[in-house]
Parts: sequence; structure tokens; C-alpha cells
Amino acid sequence: MTADPHGTGQHGVASGGLILPRYERPDGVHPPLNSPEYRSSQLRAPAQPLVPMPQWLTEVTGPLLGAERVTAADSDLTTRHPGEPLGERIIVTGRVLDSGGRPVPDTLVEIWQANSAGRYAHRVDDHPAPLDPNFDGAGRCLTDADGRYRFVTVKPGAYPWRNHLNAWRPAHIHFSLFGRAFTQRLVTQMYFPGDPLFAQDPIFNSVPDPKARERMIARFELSLTEPDWALGFEWDIVLRGPSATVFETQEDA
Repeated sequence: MTADPHGTGQHGVASGGLILPRYERPDGVHPPLNSPEYRSSQLRAPAQPLVPMPQWLTEVTGPLLGAERVTAADSDLTTRHPGEPLGERIIVTGRVLDSGGRPVPDTLVEIWQANSAGRYAHRVDDHPAPLDPNFDGAGRCLTDADGRYRFVTVKPGAYPWRNHLNAWRPAHIHFSLFGRAFTQRLVTQMYFPGDPLFAQDPIFNSVPDPKARERMIARFELSLTEPDWALGFEWDIVLRGPSATVFETQEDA
């Protein structure tokens, strides 16, 4: 999860002898900060070249969210309110892996999403779809010794977003992963197989590599599906290397 702001693929040494790994960021995989078809990126993307900020002792030894603060209930988005949320109940699980295919344990994974009608429980979401009083759309967990995470939630709905004429976002779940400190954060989106909105979505298509786009789509897994209860989807997150998951910024995290 630690990335090299200089892209040297070497190691640096901070004060106190702490070895900081450095990694090269692959070209042509992650979306550019300014994607013209994604209109708001033209306003938010930096106009000047990024200034690399090296990670030193303070950045990589900062406060962490301890395991005692993350409970089993945090990963089940369907049981934290008096009633059950509306929609298709699903299980989303997978492994967080490094470039060598090794599991990354004890990593904080957070998700947020729209409800089954395609609306976020957020004050700025004015989509005229119903809010669900039994669904807040956010969860978190820590990966286990095998690097596995698991969430129980409902499948989010598509929603309009006014980027272009008749623009609708495909169903998706936002993922955030933290490294050894809060300064080390990676953010991405997971999509569902067979969505007809892929072809016209400029966020999904801002990823230049077609194979990388495919890695953003979860797999339906009957073996993970629980009879008469929930469909199962599997989605692995690879932090770097030729099979890396696409992340939403070119800034190293």
C-alpha cells in the first residue's frame, strides 16, 4: 500500500533507521486526474505538475484505527437499524493482495454506497428517489490473516448525475483502504457484472486500459451465495503490480 512519490523502485531510509519502500507506478492503468468526458474533473484537477511529498517517520508512524474500534457489526449494513433495508441483499467479499499475490492482513477497508433506489444518505444528494430509513450506506472492516474482507449490504441502484444528457452512473460501491497511517489511503470503485451503463459512463471509461477496467468488476460466485438469503460477489483488490486494481488518483498513497 505504500507507494513511492519518486517512482524509483528503491528504498529510502527515514530518521530512526525506518526503511521506506518505494514502488514504480505503472503508466496507462490509473485514470488521469483530468478526464474531459468526466466534466467536474476539469474543475478539480490540478493545473500545475504535482509536487512529490516524500513519506518520512511522521507520515508512516502516525495514529492508526485499532482493531478494538472496529466491530463485527460495522461490516453488516443491513442490521444496524430497527428494520431491514429495502433491496437485493448481497455479500461482497474478497482479498487484499500485494504484487506477489501475498495477503495483506489487518488493513482497514471502508465502503460507502447509494441505497437500492440509487440515493445516498447525504444532505447534498437531491436525486428524487426515496431514502431508506434502515440503510445508511457505510461500513468498514479489517482484513483477516488471509487478507480477506467481507461485507453484507444491498445492491446499490443506478442514479442520474447530470454529467451529460441522460447520464446515469452504473451500480457501484466505493472502497477505501488505509495503510500503516492515515496518510496512506487508496480509493477505488467496484462495479457489478453485465451492467448496461458501462459503455456510456465516463468515470468507468476514464481508465485507459480495458483489462484494468475488467478488474474493477466483481464476479458473481454461487459458492458465496447463501440459499434463500443473499447473492455472493467476489472482488480482490491488488495494491500494485501488473494486476493492480485501478485507484482514483495519480498521487501516490
